[in-house]
Amino acid sequence: MSPGRRAVLTAVALAAAVYGAARADLWLRARSAYLEGEKWSQWAAKPELKKAHFDAELAAREAELKRELEAGTLDRAAFERKAGLARFERDQAVAESSLKYAYVWYQTAAELFSPPENRWSVLARAKMGETRELWKKELAARKVPYQDYMLE
Repeated sequence: MSPGRRAVLTAVALAAAVYGAARADLWLRARSAYLEGEKWSQWAAKPELKKAHFDAELAAREAELKRELEAGTLDRAAFERKAGLARFERDQAVAESSLKYAYVWYQTAAELFSPPENRWSVLARAKMGETRELWKKELAARKVPYQDYMLE
């Protein structure tokens, strides 16, 4: 085999490997975003699961702060401030619209991680429409004024 031909075959093989790696990366990212959207959709249907998740995160953060307090790396006032902030962040996360986050994650999977089209981006695109309509109904029920362009 001539050196020129070998160089061309090597370049083609490298290009194919890079293309394959990029495609696999997009597939995995789309899957991850789709599954995150599914989690938020499930939380919209069962808010107690969402609350349990954020309560567990709060408990872990408070335990970490207590360890710092007991170790002497944190004084009582700083502990109270940080614990109060952690509780506030938990309350905000629980109060936030799960449908909004589900829609954004589906949109991410459908628009950011394609082309090339893959199973996850197709599924996410299908879920985007129905989730957006549910989100609109939620906003209307809460009497939150919005325009369609605001939901993009």
